[in-house]
Amino acid sequence: MKSTNSFGLHFNLRTEKCRDGKAPIYVAITVNGRKIFVATKRYISVKCWDSAKGMGKNNTSEGKEINTYLDNIRQSIRECYQDFLVQRKTITAEIIKAAFLKTGDDEHTITDIAEYHNEISVGVLAAGTMKNYYTTQRYLSEFTLKKYKRKAFFLSELNYKFIQDFENFLRNHQPLDHQKPLTNNGIMKHLERLKKMINLAYRLEWIVKDPFEKFSLKYKKVEKEFLTAKELSRLEEKELDLPRLSVVRDIFVFCCYTGLAFVDVMNLRPVNICTGTDGELWIKTFRQKTTTAVNVPLLSQAKSLMEKYRGNIRAQAGTGTC
Repeated sequence: MKSTNSFGLHFNLRTEKCRDGKAPIYVAITVNGRKIFVATKRYISVKCWDSAKGMGKNNTSEGKEINTYLDNIRQSIRECYQDFLVQRKTITAEIIKAAFLKTGDDEHTITDIAEYHNEISVGVLAAGTMKNYYTTQRYLSEFTLKKYKRKAFFLSELNYKFIQDFENFLRNHQPLDHQKPLTNNGIMKHLERLKKMINLAYRLEWIVKDPFEKFSLKYKKVEKEFLTAKELSRLEEKELDLPRLSVVRDIFVFCCYTGLAFVDVMNLRPVNICTGTDGELWIKTFRQKTTTAVNVPLLSQAKSLMEKYRGNIRAQAGTGTC
C-alpha cells in the first residue's frame, strides 16, 4: 500500500456553461496525475473571478464571499485526503471525490445502477435474461467486497482498471456449488451486461465518462455441433426406464423437429396449431426471448409426439407440447 501520493486541488470556471454573465465553479482534484472534477454548486460573475489564482477577486464583494465558501470546500477535501493517508488506504481522485460527497448522499453506487436497471427491465426482458442480470449483480457485489473490502462502490470511481480487475476476478472465480468455472464467452456476457448498466448510468448523467470507452469485449468463436440424423434416430429409439426422462427426451426431440427452444415448446397451446394455405398443420407462435413471430410446419415426427401426449393430463393442463 502506498503511503505517499501526489495530491492537489484547484478551482476553475466552466465558462462554456456561462449564463447571464455567471459561470459554475468546479474543483479539480488531482491524485498521482489522475484528475477528476467536482461541481461546487456555486456560480460567480466571470468578471469577479481570478483565473490565474483559481479564486474570486478579493477586491470584489462577490469574490470575497465565494472565497470563504471555497476555503471550506478546500479544507473538507484535504481532510478527506488526510483521513485516507492515516488509514493507509488506497487513494485515488475518485475515492477522494466520493468521500467529499459524504459517502453517497449525492453519489450513486454500482448497486444503485444495477438495481435500477433490473427494476425497469422486469417485464421487458425475459425471465431467463433477468436471472442472468441478477447473477452479474451478485458477482459485482462479491468482487467489490473482495477487492475493496466494502459494499458501496461509487460510480465516480469506475475506470478502465476496475473493468479489467472484474474480468480477472471472473476468470479466477471458483464456484462453490456444482457449477463449472466460467468460460471466456460467459465472462464476456457478464461484462456486456455491466456495460449496458453503465451506459444507462451515463445517459442518466450519474457519471460523466464511460469507463468502457476503450474496453473491447473479446468473444471467442465457438463451432456449434449438431446431432446427425443417425444420432437423433438413436435418441428417439432409446428405451428409458424412467417416465420422467422419457418426457424430457420427447420434448427435446420435438424441439429438434420444430426448431423451437425448450421454453417456446412449453408455452405452446392448441391455439398455436393452425392449418396453413397448403392444407398442412403449422405452428404459429412467438419466441419468448425475442418476441419474433415463428411459423413452423409440423413434420410427421412432431405430429406423432403430439398424438402421443394428446391424452396426457399435464399436456392438457398447459404444461406440455399441445
